[in-house]
Amino acid sequence: MSKRLRSSEVCADCSGPDPSWASVNRGTFICDECCSVHRSLGRHISQVRHLKHTPWPPTLLQMVETLYNNGANSIWEHSLLDPASIMSGRRKANPQDKVHPNKAEFIRAKYQMLAFVHRLPCRDDDSVTAKDLSKQLHSSVRTGNLETCLRLLSLGAQANFFHPEKGNTPLHVASKAGQILQAELLAVYGADPGTQDSSGKTPVDYARQGGHHELAERLVEIQYELTDRLAFYLCGRKPDHKNGQHFIIPQMADSSLDLSELAKAAKKKLQSLSNHLFEELAMDVYDEVDRRETDAVWLATQNHSALVTETTVVPFLPVNPEYSSTRNQGRQKLARFNAHEFATLVIDILSDAKRRQQGSSLSGSKENVELILRTINNQHSIESQDNDQPDYDSVASDEDTDLETTASKANRQKSLDSDLSDGPVTVQEFMEVKNALVASEAKIQQLMKVNNNLSDELRIMQKKASRLEKQNSTPESDYDNTPNDMEPDGIGSSRKGRQRSMVWPGDGLVPDTAEPHVAPSPTLPSTEDVIRKTEQITKNIQELLRAAQENKHDSYIPCSERIHVAVTEMAALFPKKPKSDMVRTSLRLLTSSAYRLQSECKKTLPGDPGSPTDVQLVTQQVIQCAYDIAKAAKQLVTITTKENNN
Repeated sequence: MSKRLRSSEVCADCSGPDPSWASVNRGTFICDECCSVHRSLGRHISQVRHLKHTPWPPTLLQMVETLYNNGANSIWEHSLLDPASIMSGRRKANPQDKVHPNKAEFIRAKYQMLAFVHRLPCRDDDSVTAKDLSKQLHSSVRTGNLETCLRLLSLGAQANFFHPEKGNTPLHVASKAGQILQAELLAVYGADPGTQDSSGKTPVDYARQGGHHELAERLVEIQYELTDRLAFYLCGRKPDHKNGQHFIIPQMADSSLDLSELAKAAKKKLQSLSNHLFEELAMDVYDEVDRRETDAVWLATQNHSALVTETTVVPFLPVNPEYSSTRNQGRQKLARFNAHEFATLVIDILSDAKRRQQGSSLSGSKENVELILRTINNQHSIESQDNDQPDYDSVASDEDTDLETTASKANRQKSLDSDLSDGPVTVQEFMEVKNALVASEAKIQQLMKVNNNLSDELRIMQKKASRLEKQNSTPESDYDNTPNDMEPDGIGSSRKGRQRSMVWPGDGLVPDTAEPHVAPSPTLPSTEDVIRKTEQITKNIQELLRAAQENKHDSYIPCSERIHVAVTEMAALFPKKPKSDMVRTSLRLLTSSAYRLQSECKKTLPGDPGSPTDVQLVTQQVIQCAYDIAKAAKQLVTITTKENNN
């Protein structure tokens, strides 16, 4: 339990007195009103705990207090500390502001958009920058300077970064040095205590070897944080890890209700899930437990007449844009499970987690529990991957509330045409798009070089074929003995051209009149042309994102106009009425997003009737439009490449 706060402590977001909540991953203390906004953002943005009515691991609370007392809030409000920001009218919220929209808009800009975080100078290769930051984090965790490490993490350093030269992760370094607070911070950002270094040792091993017994015990607790939290939710007890007890499986008071055919089928479905899908479901249930417990504390500690209103209620888990729409939908349905149904699900997950750790006849080997029960917050440290599902927003569906359906939804395959996003953009998406655009541009450059090489090779083979044709007495028009000059110079088409140019008359070929050669996909443009236009769009979007990062709002309109021109040129490559539904859908998103982008950018003009009071709102919409354009362009490249290679 937390010690009593000093009277000098104020809310990090509005400077209100006596904050009673903490944002663990941000290292800040916040008041009740600001906490209501944090809760609506989701755990992937802010992990909130009550300072006095929520159980705290002592070192975790010490970590948050150390960050707060050493100015961690200045990381999230860096640009607001500049006197020039006052002149521009930018300011933080104050206690007298209304929760909605004033405090809510500021908090979303601060933590979701990272609008005030200090940005590093833009480099050509952001992946190198992230690697450099991670190496700095690797070196910094051996010291007690927590705020430096938090700043590196806020800029993109990876908590699970495996140092190629050192052969270990930052958590190995912190554990060897006995830095328990650094270990707590790394774990909050997703560091895995079960990760092995190049010699096969885990951070727990290093802590024990160094005589840091408290740290070693805490790392074991972090390994089992998920199942410990679920067990404590049901029975108020945690396993005795010191004595080798790693699981507690509570029993239902009336187990006869669990013998229904539906319950049996649901349990069987749960057991059939792969370890990856089972881990996802367990993490979702963990988040739902956190939501229910936090809501209970919230309701018990508020002045119901003044604060508890419909605007502070979190009825189900907020959308996490890193997850697919199917998973977000399943997560939201968990809120509709009654107490008995939810307890049954939790018990089934605990039982199956124990079974998977101990191994089963199906696997034939002992499963590594760290892979199943990875720390809940690993979304901050794993390498970003493209999410091909649209976000599920608004409310959960009224269909399929049973566990079997929820589990089966988690096992559905992603579809090709689901790469479109309509939900509100978040900072994760902002950084994902920024990094993905830079990476894709490098890949495009690499592909263009490969294309050029293959094109040169194709021309050489064509010349050889022409020479051989002249030497052959068979009429040239009777056979398909030359490459198709109209075929695109894409990678796949170059391979096909090369194959055709290596076959000559007299080898038993069928004459042209029987099977004429045609382009792989006559209704679609060449892959090379699409890639070239995508590269042009990518560069313009990168320029727009840099302007958004640097708050150069006067650059929005010229950037949007260049993007619109590039989009129009790309759309002109495709037929007016494409046969493919996926092409039509992607083109609609591409062009409509370009028009929306222009409209949003015009709102930054002084005196524009549609101009909002907070420019951060229009910036959010601008980034969302740019994100949709990039996703649509990527989809068109994927479709064109696939069709032209068939």
